[in-house]
Amino acid sequence: MQQFLDSIEIKPSTNPKHSVIWLHGLGADGHDFADMVPQFNLAPKLGVRFIFPHAPMRSVTLNAGYRMRAWFDIYELDVNAPQDEDGVRQSQELINRLIEREISLGIPSEHIVLAGFSQGGAMALHCGLRYLQKLAGILVLSGFLPLANCLADEISSVNKSTAILMIHGKYDNIVPIKWAEVSKQRLIDLGLNVLWKSYPIAHHVCNEEILDISNWLRKLFST
Repeated sequence: MQQFLDSIEIKPSTNPKHSVIWLHGLGADGHDFADMVPQFNLAPKLGVRFIFPHAPMRSVTLNAGYRMRAWFDIYELDVNAPQDEDGVRQSQELINRLIEREISLGIPSEHIVLAGFSQGGAMALHCGLRYLQKLAGILVLSGFLPLANCLADEISSVNKSTAILMIHGKYDNIVPIKWAEVSKQRLIDLGLNVLWKSYPIAHHVCNEEILDISNWLRKLFST
């Protein structure tokens, strides 16, 4: 396993005080959301550094074994399908190292947001809720909760109150909104701090979402 994931970094014009680690979806790479940063219109004084890592290359069963960037294998698009637990946990180690590197660079863990889209959103939830130091927040775009049956036993006590923003398209045909709603309810049943928003879109991001993300980040990083 590689020690650190290759990443794209977008640094603030001022001294970094906060970090957002943003995980892309299946078959994409770190470039996928990097161009969105200016649209968040975050004040320079917040000092937000964005990190967009590239997932490892792996064979994806759903796509006939084709090798692509993926955080874990996907066997079929079915909420009840077996899950690639080994792949999820291998990627968890790599993502934890990214968080630890930000901490080593002087960013307190409680100033770090773990974000992701689709499969990346699934990893953000998985890793963020298990991380042993307090995080600022977890942002899940068009994602779901993987290895859901393990969470109650594995959740980190320090992140039980961490802010979670889950946002999803009502017409998503890749990760159906029902999957996300089931995930949301599991989190709520565990007493977690979930803010849920849905939009009249498919498996992509809209301007209203960007505005809601901006406001959420601004609120987190201004406290």
